[in-house]
Amino acid sequence: MKESNVQKLIQLALSDAGCTTWRNNVAKAWVGDQLIWNADGSLTIIKPRVLNAGLCKGSSDLIGIAPKIVTESMVGSKIGVFFAPEIKSATGRPTKDQTIFLRHVISTGGIAGICRSTDDALRLIAGENNDAN
Repeated sequence: MKESNVQKLIQLALSDAGCTTWRNNVAKAWVGDQLIWNADGSLTIIKPRVLNAGLCKGSSDLIGIAPKIVTESMVGSKIGVFFAPEIKSATGRPTKDQTIFLRHVISTGGIAGICRSTDDALRLIAGENNDAN
């Protein structure tokens, strides 16, 4: 199954499990004060500047908040924990930057890991698969 299809299924499964997720596209684009479409189909940008989109290089495909109920000290209050599933196909591998991002999320108390299926994603938010590899 294509990675984009796996991602959509995971996002739906996480939503059904009570999580809030957002698609995180990391990219660069050119923007400017005025765009002029030329007769040959090219585009001229007046006063161009680079627009960086997404969290950061290597950040996960999906980001979100997983609801968690805490113990006695907060008397059953619900808290949100940042999570970052990196979606991969059956054979896909994370880049170095993606691995660094996942490890950082884990080291600061968030939930992160590689997900190849909805089952992987549900195990991740349940705390069974918090791993950057």
